[in-house]
Amino acid sequence: MVRRVAVVGAGVSGLAATKCCLDEGLEPTCFEQSEDIGGLWRYTDQAEEGRASIYRTVFTNSCKEMMCYSDFPFPDDHPNYMHNARLQHYICKYAEHFNLLRHIRFKTLVTKVKKRPDFSVTGQWEVVTQRDGKEETAVFDAVMVCSGHHVYPNLPLADFPGIEKFKGCYFHSREYKEPEKFRGKKVLVIGLGNSGSDIAVELSALASQVYLSSRSGSWVMSRVWDNGYPWDMLVVTRFRTWLGNILPRALSDWLYVRDMNRSFKHENFGLMPLNRTSRKEPVFNDDLPSRIACGVVVIKPNVKEFRETSVLFQDGTVQDDVDAVVFATGYSYAYPFMEDDSIIKSRDNQVTLYKGILPPQLEKPTLAVIGLVQSLGPIIPTADLQCRWAVKVFQGQCTLPPVSERMDDIDEKMGKKLKWYGNSTTLQMDYITYMDELASAIGVKPSMVKLLLTDPRLALEVFFGPCSPYQFRLMGPGKWSGARKAILTQWDRTLR
Repeated sequence: MVRRVAVVGAGVSGLAATKCCLDEGLEPTCFEQSEDIGGLWRYTDQAEEGRASIYRTVFTNSCKEMMCYSDFPFPDDHPNYMHNARLQHYICKYAEHFNLLRHIRFKTLVTKVKKRPDFSVTGQWEVVTQRDGKEETAVFDAVMVCSGHHVYPNLPLADFPGIEKFKGCYFHSREYKEPEKFRGKKVLVIGLGNSGSDIAVELSALASQVYLSSRSGSWVMSRVWDNGYPWDMLVVTRFRTWLGNILPRALSDWLYVRDMNRSFKHENFGLMPLNRTSRKEPVFNDDLPSRIACGVVVIKPNVKEFRETSVLFQDGTVQDDVDAVVFATGYSYAYPFMEDDSIIKSRDNQVTLYKGILPPQLEKPTLAVIGLVQSLGPIIPTADLQCRWAVKVFQGQCTLPPVSERMDDIDEKMGKKLKWYGNSTTLQMDYITYMDELASAIGVKPSMVKLLLTDPRLALEVFFGPCSPYQFRLMGPGKWSGARKAILTQWDRTLR
């Protein structure tokens, strides 16, 4: 019988995990190595060891109606996209509202999570923590790993010949905080993801020239979509997902490319993805096309070689007098506290998880990894639903198939990832399909037939409107009485 649950990390996922445990009558203890909640969204002037780090001007890419906790909407007067400080304020209000802080042990580092000798019978874990130089060991019935995947920078210097000769400075985007010290300099940013694009645009206001190097291109989307509405309230809908699933692949691909090229033709800006129909996560940046058009950001192909003060690119062009290089090359996910790393990385050193949450070959399903997925959708409601599913699994209220079927399910999804995203190891998945899969398993997926018969107005909004988090609180366990009203008033709050 699972009762005591250890939660590693007090970011947006760790708080959701703590609340879900309390909702189900469990006893969570959340361990947070820093002195405050918020994880990735808690800005600090210096990157801290073992913690995610953001730059001062980070804004959200999902709008407030789509990215809130499913039973805790943002206040009406908040803007649709938020600066990190405002989101951090909301996270604190959430923790306060649900009385979560008393379950969190701050300045406590989890150093080891290992199976108890009798794990195959009890499913229990030994969790070793460190606080003020003192070590403590405790036994838990289950563990929820909520430490995120923006902590360990991926700095692939071996892929960049000559970097050791380069006389300018170079660093990972994790270290970047603000642009002032690059005033008047020539800066090369490597990596066309959200961080790389944001940093390139921000530097272009002060640097004498910014070069943005991309290996494979990317779709660039604006946060502001048709008629000025948030992109995700128009794009992330059940209707569009249904349409994408029933249309022939060729037609679906054509529509996708047409949609992505609606604001500007990517080809003309040197941004066209190598695999144009790949559904890999687009970059959200409202300013990049205009910065390119103004010439202050120049798009370059992959770097072939670094020299003392210049850079040779794959197309043969050379850029002289480069002062600094920012590697916006993403992160690798690591779990240094797991005594047996192969529990999470159970195949070819790749993360292999059933439903993106559960190590498939554990004798007892008492370990959940939360937030290790990416989709064209927000992480807060995703983590929230993952936690609700995981807690039901811990309690035995959500039946799991045999190990062989779990592995088959993982393989089948890897095949789909290869088809849609061009990479089977990506954390990418389709947002609504994934959310519905978890929701169905615990009985909280909205029934369109039932809604049509009992509440047609709500049914139309659920199907054709944005797939906002409140939909997963309309029915079943964890139902929230305010969900219907929240759905029917979401456009009012957006306009407000």
